Amino acid sequence: MALSRTGEFSATTCDAAITAASAELIGLSHAIHAEPELAFAETRSVAKVLAPLVERGFAVTTGVAGLPTAFRAVYGGGPLTVGICAEYDALPEIGHACGHNIIAASSVGAALGLAEVADQLGLTVVVLGTPAEESGGGKVLMLEAGAFDDIAMAMMVHPGPADIVGARSLALADLAITFHGREAHASAAPELGRNAGDAVTLTQVAVGLLRQHLRPGQQLHGIVSDGGVAPNIVPGRAELLYYLRAADSASLDDLMRRAKACFEAGALATGCTHDIRTLAPTYTELTPDPVLSAAYRAQITGLGRTPIAPELEVLRPLGSTDMGNVTNVIPGIHPVIGIDAGGAVTHQPDFAAAAVNASADRAVVDGALALARTAVAVARDEVHRDRLLQRLVERQEDIR
Repeated sequence: MALSRTGEFSATTCDAAITAASAELIGLSHAIHAEPELAFAETRSVAKVLAPLVERGFAVTTGVAGLPTAFRAVYGGGPLTVGICAEYDALPEIGHACGHNIIAASSVGAALGLAEVADQLGLTVVVLGTPAEESGGGKVLMLEAGAFDDIAMAMMVHPGPADIVGARSLALADLAITFHGREAHASAAPELGRNAGDAVTLTQVAVGLLRQHLRPGQQLHGIVSDGGVAPNIVPGRAELLYYLRAADSASLDDLMRRAKACFEAGALATGCTHDIRTLAPTYTELTPDPVLSAAYRAQITGLGRTPIAPELEVLRPLGSTDMGNVTNVIPGIHPVIGIDAGGAVTHQPDFAAAAVNASADRAVVDGALALARTAVAVARDEVHRDRLLQRLVERQEDIR
């Protein structure tokens, strides 16, 4: 994508604004990291993210989609609306072991850079504050409520052990399976009991045996969240929390059918009943937009980084994310930006510690620069700009 002289000036202006704010952005990353907050309770983190945006003149709407920690911050009035997603929730007990502090700070940085050229490039810059990515599906709820209806392209960057441009993720279902039996004295009258804990055990065995026959990309993993209250009481209630994942939504449906048979078998064999609750919206797989991915690859490479080869990306699924739902509706990207975590991977305590080291600080700034430069490149390319605007028109017609 060749930029005109005006485009070169736009990119330079973006870079200068982000570079000038780099210390502030790194400070924001560290501040969020220092006070980790869980899904839908990220009140302090939201305040920290909004402060530099309000200072730069972004118009803020909070409580989007009825979620207290969701927001939209808007700058400019151009026809091409660029959505930059900010995540800021942490993990239970291990804090920012997924590096959402880096995501939030890099998204703010990209927005500050694009705000400087919004009028010149005909942009509306929207920072979407999206809570509860780890558990709760904030983006899905916001998408369903219309918070993305005017967005022509959606972007964010996620930290990880390596740079990956066309990152892939798995579709995910978040389930609670509760077994209901009958309490009894485990010694004096065990024959009167129906052991919900045994139902959990049998279910886990059935799931373990199922794993040999899963399709490529299908996964099941879970924990026992309730196994009873005392050794001398036959458990009348027990519960499993399970994630089901698959390469795509159709494969996830197949896995759900087979897993349900395991849940039913545990209940049937022990004389218990069971129910299945969906705890969060189902996440779909990431489908990165090829044009945006190519533009991002050029920009991140220009910053001196070496992302893995495109043919290897499909071999590196990155868990699951509600950004997948966004990219299945809106042209978008969710690249991974590498940090030096000493061999640790996301969701490990050592990764949380690494999320504020020198390489993480560089990732904040590089991520902001790469996202902003990507938006500038696409905005300056008439063919791809028109494609994004036409996709938006078609989507809005479908909504109506």
